[in-house]
This record gives sequence, structure tokens and C-alpha cells, in this order.
Amino acid sequence: MKAGAVTSSTLVQCTHQRHASAILTIFNEAILNSTALYDYQPRALASMAPWFDAKKQDGFPAIGVEDERGTLRAFGSYGPFRAWPAYKYTVEHSVYVHQDHRGLGLGRQVMQALIEAARHNDVDAMVGGVDASNAGSVALHQRLGFQHMGTLPQVGFKFGRWLDLSFYQLLLDTPTQPVDG
Repeated sequence: MKAGAVTSSTLVQCTHQRHASAILTIFNEAILNSTALYDYQPRALASMAPWFDAKKQDGFPAIGVEDERGTLRAFGSYGPFRAWPAYKYTVEHSVYVHQDHRGLGLGRQVMQALIEAARHNDVDAMVGGVDASNAGSVALHQRLGFQHMGTLPQVGFKFGRWLDLSFYQLLLDTPTQPVDG
């Protein structure tokens, strides 16, 4: 078993009070050490209240995986894909796993819960923007049935190199009767 592996895990709805600090730790590690986030500066704890408020206001989930001690090991969410009203049935998702717990299937657990939440919320399409060099995330999306829809070369620059952004999409069976407006 991998160091830091957990024997059991529980899916939870993340809350500001309980999970903001743990989510921030995971975000900031990804910002500083990976291309999972095309961001340069660690975020401040004060940024988490607006993040949670936006999720709540728009009815978007923030789903986590806790170990048997209640420690957050991974989380994910989705939000609007684009700002125009006709995109209302499409969301863009993100999943992050604590650096000590990658490769244990936690990202898959969170993604499956996000897909289920999206179906429940009448989402038609989930889109993931994935750094093209992130083999783990690419493989996860492919295993879950996401299709590669294209790659935008050199749209990011981090760690002294150009980054290519690949888009993966999963079409869901909802809503059954979409409407304009």
C-alpha cells in the first residue's frame, strides 16, 4: 500500500467551515508544484469564502473524500463553462487530490460523484480543461468516458515553458427536455 494510503474513505459535501483550510492547502500545493492550475501565486484563506459562496449561489457541488479520521484527501467541483445563458446545461469541472494520496483512486471517486451530481442537476455536458502533459488526469478522464475534443497549444506559460490545454467532454443523458431561456 502506498505511503499515506487510507483504508476507508467517505464522500462528503464540502463546507467552508469544515474544509476551507484543507482545500486551500491542496489548491496551493497544486499552484506551486504542478500545472494542474494555471496560476502563479498561492491563494489566501480569505479567497475561500467567495469560492464557497459562488458554489452555493449557483447550486454547484463541492464534493470531497475524507479518510476515517475526517481528513480531506481530495475534492472537486464544477461551475459555469461560459457566462452566456445558452451554456446553462454545460459545466466545467475540476478535481484535486492531496499530493500524498495521488494514485489511490480518490480522483475517480470524486469525478464519479460529480458526474452523478451533474445528472441530478440536469447538466448535459461536463467539460474538463486538462494540462496536456498531465497523464494521470488524461487517463482518468478517458477511463470515465470523456472524449478528447481538442488541444489549444501554448495557451499557458508556467515554470519557464509553454503549456498546452486539452479539453475533455462527457455528454450526459440529461436534461430530458431542455428549454431556451
